[in-house]
Amino acid sequence: MATFIDSIDERTKLAGTNHLEVLLFSMGTNDDTGRNELFGINVFKVREVLNVPEITSAPEMPDGIEGFVSLRGDMVPIINLQKFCKLKSQETPKILMITEYNTHVQGFLVTSVDTIQRLSWQQVKEPPPLISKRLGGLVTAVAELQDNRLVMIMDVEKVLADTGDFYDENAFEGIEKIENGKKYKVLYADDSNVARKQITQTLDKLGVSHTGVINGALAWKALDKLATQCEQEKRDITTEIQVVLTDVEMPEMDGYVLTQKIKADPRMAHLPVIMHSSLTAVANQAMGRGVGSDAYVSKFQPRELAATIRGFIENHH
Repeated sequence: MATFIDSIDERTKLAGTNHLEVLLFSMGTNDDTGRNELFGINVFKVREVLNVPEITSAPEMPDGIEGFVSLRGDMVPIINLQKFCKLKSQETPKILMITEYNTHVQGFLVTSVDTIQRLSWQQVKEPPPLISKRLGGLVTAVAELQDNRLVMIMDVEKVLADTGDFYDENAFEGIEKIENGKKYKVLYADDSNVARKQITQTLDKLGVSHTGVINGALAWKALDKLATQCEQEKRDITTEIQVVLTDVEMPEMDGYVLTQKIKADPRMAHLPVIMHSSLTAVANQAMGRGVGSDAYVSKFQPRELAATIRGFIENHH
């Protein structure tokens, strides 16, 4: 099972095609509903899949943290997704997915893994508010497969924030306001509530104006409208927006396609685009550069994000 991700090279070609590949998995049959729901996680976040090894537990661990395992010399924390989601099931998790995002490695305990499915981001929709609320914000998107099954895409930022304590108020210390910051505006696109909260706190610390949308399609619509308006008034778009900040994984239009469209449009090609993602592997950063992004910043690093935004604003104005 450890070799199921056979060709990262082939998957890097998905950048700019508005596609993603997800590994489908289950957390077991829900005792309350009798249903065994299907979940998905971006393949780029999964390092390997293996049978559950012996887990060492430690006292006073947060809810959902089962313990840790030693994997080739690394101590990897293990998150039991059944417990994290408060899902009651008679089925015991048998599979461990080792994941990497935001430069952190952790394991997710699940009952089974299914297949890898290639999806278009246009198939991937924002979940109904009731579903999102019931699952505690864990689901960031929903997609319908060709066999009519529905798959819920996990908000890994939410899991990371709630179990890893990486979303830390102290992380914002030392961020200083930009002089006359309110003159400058950042447009950001992200479908994760947790990530949007971190972005707005960072931008507020910098003292800059900001507008947020939940996916690349809405960001593009806003930029296209603004560019048209500025063109009619014989103004440059940078009189309105100084920086675009985009997540990579988003329903309807991902960050790669959004960046491509911005850089291919003469009205806004010079607009700085920062990719802000939990996909922090070297391959993902290379993909970001390949579609024309000006910078690539890992999520949950507010000081680094603030310094990058500051650099573009102060160097260009």
